Amino acid sequence: MGLPPLVEPAAELSVDEIRRYSRHLIIPDVGMDGQKRLKNAKVLAVGAGGLGSPALLYLAAAGVGTLGIIDFDTVDESNLQRQVIHGVSDVGTPKAESAARSIAEINPLVNVVIHNTALDRDNVKEIFSQYDLIVDGTDNFATRYMVNDAAVLLGKPYVWGSIYRFDGQASVFWEEHGPCYRCLYPEPPPPGMVPSCAEGGVLGVLCASIGSIQVNEAIKLITGIGEPLVGRLMVYDALEMEYRKIKVRKDPDCALCGDNPTVTDLLEDYEDFCGAVSEEAQEAITGSTITARELKDWQDSGKDIFLADVREPAEWEINRIPGAVLIPKGEILSGAALAQFPQDKQIVLHCKSGVRSAEALAALKAAGFKDAVHVQGGIVSWVSTVDPSLPSY
Repeated sequence: MGLPPLVEPAAELSVDEIRRYSRHLIIPDVGMDGQKRLKNAKVLAVGAGGLGSPALLYLAAAGVGTLGIIDFDTVDESNLQRQVIHGVSDVGTPKAESAARSIAEINPLVNVVIHNTALDRDNVKEIFSQYDLIVDGTDNFATRYMVNDAAVLLGKPYVWGSIYRFDGQASVFWEEHGPCYRCLYPEPPPPGMVPSCAEGGVLGVLCASIGSIQVNEAIKLITGIGEPLVGRLMVYDALEMEYRKIKVRKDPDCALCGDNPTVTDLLEDYEDFCGAVSEEAQEAITGSTITARELKDWQDSGKDIFLADVREPAEWEINRIPGAVLIPKGEILSGAALAQFPQDKQIVLHCKSGVRSAEALAALKAAGFKDAVHVQGGIVSWVSTVDPSLPSY
């Protein structure tokens, strides 16, 4: 289903712009009219990370007149494997500012608006209202639901993308013409079920594959050409090199855009809605949490402890805490590894950041290991407070 162009065309293109965009102008479906619409468009990229990097570069190259960038994070060395808008010299600087510099190198004709802040319920509507289209490159469920809800409440279309390891997804959500994100995913997954890219990893080039699909959809929406992914979910398997499309219908029972919506404004707390950890894990870690520094003190004092690393084998190969034993979380939750835990030692669990070890701790306590504890902040905290010589990831 084709849709009308999202924005009106600009009055004219300069001679410089005609030279720059000539390969667009000779495409009949784009032409002068389409390029003028791109010039007049205001697009906001939520995130300047894995998906935001290729999206921003190609939106700028395509001639989108105003590009907004919202990101509060700074460039880290581990970002450079996939976040191609940043370079070595940008490490430690705000991502939004680094991205703006790269955009200026590609296309100085683009007006870049930097939002060097965290997106939250207090600013999301005000920021979104300044743009015609949102390109969502977020990597957590709380922000995804907030982006969706704000876009629906403001009547804004947005292009969504998601990546994990070798798998990617993309779609266009526009309540006026089709389903919203909540129609596809009415509820967030249970806490801990879907690892983040920081925990599970992502193939760097997958970002380019999905990010370029997002830009393709943005261009189609702005210019009114082709058939956008409204009501369709594009699923990409990089290992099998397979694309497939799944129809997504508007849900009449959707809490936000259905016939009788129950969500009529932004939620008070999206983190609480999505849940960082389960209620069982939250209860388990209460009074049973130690710091990385306390773990080191226990080790130095000779305390009889059994330290279990609940990460995956690939993470274990990157770094490890001395004295730890690798017992992946899944083996604890299934019960297969319970026999490995001694009854006569202080059991300490750790993961990368503390989320998985909290879930594993709940399972251990349910199995009778009432005195077990976990390390707040996991091995990330160990590297930053105890042994900075270890590599981080």
